Amino acid sequence: MSVNELLHYFAAVIATLAIAGIAGWGGLALWFKWSASRVSTVVSMALWSAFCIAVLVVLWRGHAPAALMTLAAGCAVFAQWWLRLHPSNDRIWNDDVACQLTGVVSGDAVTLRNLRDFEWRSRTDYTVRWHTRDYNLQRLRSLDMILSYWAGPAIAHTLVSFGFDDGEQVVFSVEIRRQKDALFSEVGGFFKLYELSIVAATERDVIRVRTNVRGEDDYLYRIRMPQQAMRELLVAYVEEANRLVDAPRFYNTITANCTTIIYYMVSHIVGRLPLSHRLLLSGYLPEYLYALGALDQRYPLNELRARGRLRDRALGADHSAAFSAEIRRGIPDLFATGDPST
Repeated sequence: MSVNELLHYFAAVIATLAIAGIAGWGGLALWFKWSASRVSTVVSMALWSAFCIAVLVVLWRGHAPAALMTLAAGCAVFAQWWLRLHPSNDRIWNDDVACQLTGVVSGDAVTLRNLRDFEWRSRTDYTVRWHTRDYNLQRLRSLDMILSYWAGPAIAHTLVSFGFDDGEQVVFSVEIRRQKDALFSEVGGFFKLYELSIVAATERDVIRVRTNVRGEDDYLYRIRMPQQAMRELLVAYVEEANRLVDAPRFYNTITANCTTIIYYMVSHIVGRLPLSHRLLLSGYLPEYLYALGALDQRYPLNELRARGRLRDRALGADHSAAFSAEIRRGIPDLFATGDPST
């Protein structure tokens, strides 16, 4: 085989791998978004697969330019369909994301509407409660990050809890907005399957449902952040929630998830933060934050992790009115002897 023939062969192999990737991505996109009818979806996937196979046949018969032009035309048609898929707030939603958070910020006063405070008895048995609550930013004293592990050590859901000097806690959670009775799919988050939702909730709701009802393993870490930055972050959550009311957006497993949204907001407040694979593999986020100095440096990370494990304390505080205080027993206070503004 001559050098030119060898180069053409390798080029064809690379093109084949690229076409296979396009075929796979397109097939999944059709599976998740083409139609509510499974028959129609399967037919569309079969047609797309046949098209990609035909392109490969033309490619390996030595007509690479024709194959690539045909593929480009097919992808252009596919892109037209894909780009016409727009997020919406007008669907029948699951109860836990049925109401959208909105907020009003006036000086130091913050009013949150549709703050969730469900009483969870099981995944399907719960009392629905939505409240309007007022907060004073001058009384903001702490910021905690809670990681809820539900799929191994690398995957965790990130929650951010703001604490006030009267013991009140409000938690913000970036979540998928799932339609009524829709199943969860990790892969579907790549393919416009869900809208994005920002939930504000009490800790008895949003932490307890994970530890006590779903059996997830939760860990709380106190975050070192100046008080002014805490205020700006809480306001950023409110502003982002308000934007979603007027301009819904899709959840995306990589670019718009429970961790990357926080990263964008915090970067805007404190300056650009280093990128890391731990922002995607959020179960390893504590290592990232500890290296930045954002966690309590008085203790090694493994001790912070052990002290911050919530599962047993949450189970013990199941029906307690002092749920937030009891799950924090044994977790060192960052500002026990200092001023949080420092």
